[in-house]
Amino acid sequence: MTSLRIGIVSISDRASQGVYPDKGLPALTDWLTQAIITPFTLEKRLIADEQSLIEQTLCELVDQHACHLVLTTGGTGPALRDVTPDATLAIADRIMPGFGEQMRQISLHYVPTAILSRQTGVIRGQSLILNLPGQPKSIKETLEGVRDEQGNIIVTGIFASVAYCLQLLNSPWLDTDKAIVDSFRPKSAQRPA
Repeated sequence: MTSLRIGIVSISDRASQGVYPDKGLPALTDWLTQAIITPFTLEKRLIADEQSLIEQTLCELVDQHACHLVLTTGGTGPALRDVTPDATLAIADRIMPGFGEQMRQISLHYVPTAILSRQTGVIRGQSLILNLPGQPKSIKETLEGVRDEQGNIIVTGIFASVAYCLQLLNSPWLDTDKAIVDSFRPKSAQRPA
């Protein structure tokens, strides 16, 4: 049986040059390890904000390493060096605009500048690629959603939809820790007990 493979890519000129430590890969690794209860393997990359390099890395993770899910962090704003969404769209077979819309909706609960984000989601082949924010706190919020003071979800995080999306793409089954993120599937798509 094929095991779940996830690619994570931190995109930062300065972190990739060693000017300061990368925070994206550790944040994504920690979150995924806590949230996903299905066994999975990780492919990690730390690269500069260069569109051709981002395109090459995404293609490598999907086409050569057969990652079912690829998460990027960084490079999604309006600055001239922020080219992650451009690279992601350039290698996409299909666009999944709902992911970007939901990420902005979540972030708007915290900062008004969330509307400046160009985060997107796409499908390449049978792989889902999602552009996440650059800050560890924002990554967690985007994946988990917005909670009220009692800890109840008031705006669903994007990861609640990832398992079913991967299922529709014929990827291996993905289960999550419901205390962190409760993956939604319609009744017709539930795994038999």
